[in-house]
Amino acid sequence: MNRSIRIVPTMFVIALLTCAVAMAQDVKYNSMPGTDFTKYHTYKWVVIEGAQQPSQILDAQIKQAIDAQLATKGLTKTDDEKADLYIGYQVAIQQDKQWNAYGTGGYRWGGGMATATQSTITTGSLTLDMYEPGTKSLVWTGSATKQIDTNAKQDKIEKNLNKGMAKMLKNYPPPAK
Repeated sequence: MNRSIRIVPTMFVIALLTCAVAMAQDVKYNSMPGTDFTKYHTYKWVVIEGAQQPSQILDAQIKQAIDAQLATKGLTKTDDEKADLYIGYQVAIQQDKQWNAYGTGGYRWGGGMATATQSTITTGSLTLDMYEPGTKSLVWTGSATKQIDTNAKQDKIEKNLNKGMAKMLKNYPPPAK
């Protein structure tokens, strides 16, 4: 029995991969080698000069999500200039293209048909930076993409922020070497 194999159209494969990537939160972090994170117990919020600032409401939601995670790490927020860490964040809001692909039956053996549609989604990334106050040097940084959707409902925004910040700060402080 001779079966012919039809090659799945390249656009369909690209659309499927784009959908998988579009749904996942991408979280990264890095720290300054040799930093003793056990000496940090308090932090103070600072504004990063030149950084894009969100609305006051979104600012409060972001800080609340980060504050909650830092509290679980044993850090206490303060307004004191002598805080152990200065913490600031930056956001980037952009519009991305999202592909929604669907099809019917038998791609493996060529018996199906695929359709892909494109839509625009608003996504945002957040970068969190921690600085040593005395030297003003960056000691820890983390970023989460696909975190902020300004078109979403308030509870969805808060849920995404809480999830993303928990994921970003999961390995804070970094293990001592």
